[in-house]
Amino acid sequence: MDIDNKDITNSNFLNEDINEFSLRPTLLKEFIGQTKLKENLNIFIQATKKRKEPLDHILFYGPPGLGKTTLSNIIAKEMDASIKSTTGPVLERIGDLAAILTDLSEGDILFIDEIHRMNHVVEETLYSVMEDFKLDIIIGQGPSAKNIKLDIEKFTLIGATTRAGLLTSPLRDRFGIMNHLDFYDVKDIVIIIKRSASILNIEVTDDGAFEIASRSRGTPRIANRLLKRIRDFADVRNEGIIDKEIAIKGAEMMEIDNLGLDKVDRQILFAMIENYNGGPIGIETLAIITNEETDTITDVCEPFLIKEGLLIRTSRGRVVTDKAYKHLNLKKKNNSFVGGDDDLFK
Repeated sequence: MDIDNKDITNSNFLNEDINEFSLRPTLLKEFIGQTKLKENLNIFIQATKKRKEPLDHILFYGPPGLGKTTLSNIIAKEMDASIKSTTGPVLERIGDLAAILTDLSEGDILFIDEIHRMNHVVEETLYSVMEDFKLDIIIGQGPSAKNIKLDIEKFTLIGATTRAGLLTSPLRDRFGIMNHLDFYDVKDIVIIIKRSASILNIEVTDDGAFEIASRSRGTPRIANRLLKRIRDFADVRNEGIIDKEIAIKGAEMMEIDNLGLDKVDRQILFAMIENYNGGPIGIETLAIITNEETDTITDVCEPFLIKEGLLIRTSRGRVVTDKAYKHLNLKKKNNSFVGGDDDLFK
């Protein structure tokens, strides 16, 4: 069985996840976790519907796989509104944006994923649209050029980003509602796994669900992906039942340890320890010695490593913590390390 564990714990959306849409909740009451955020959204939606106005522009930010797209579709459902979706990199020209905006009806929702990657010219055009619902378009060139203002129906823009710090202040300030999505607790991930197992007709024990949840990096998308891959092991080796033993064995074979670290995560920590005595080390150097893209490290690996207390960021660079040495079964010794990772999966 050839399984790429790098993809298993990658919380970015993959083509193979098309069927994951069937697992996504469609109403706020079905959405698990992010309790405070849900409560606030429910109030905003109810108040807006009472006033019969479009919802204010919303920005969701946080690591990938936590539910930004799902929440956007839920908001559209709760508002009885149509939703049109696109991504920042697709909007290369003002004409691309104009084509979408002029097709919107009053109360519609425009969802822009990876909004931090939008062309800066398109972004600047969006300012007046978000604020005054007017689109400025220049027709022609030189002295004969004309500036035309198009009225846009009042709509709600929902932006999603994993890199809120890359948004310009003018754009960020035009969002009336800003919500940060954080990693989920294990208990919430267990509930998500059981819900998904029920939809997919997978038999999973409480211990099995807990083992998968504890290795899911606090991310629902990874939890669902792990559930489906461990189901394969269960179908072949355990009559289709996911219990604690098969969950652990499946994770071991995919090289995912008890904290949810995969081969790439451990490679980052080992490289820092072996080559730089645990740091500090800059992100560009780290990307070179691990042969990984900087975006992969900063967006996928680093947030979880920092959350787990295995890595810290200082003004001089990234530094491996004592907890990381302990987790990897390594010991500091004369500016080097000794030990191995034999116990990582136990």
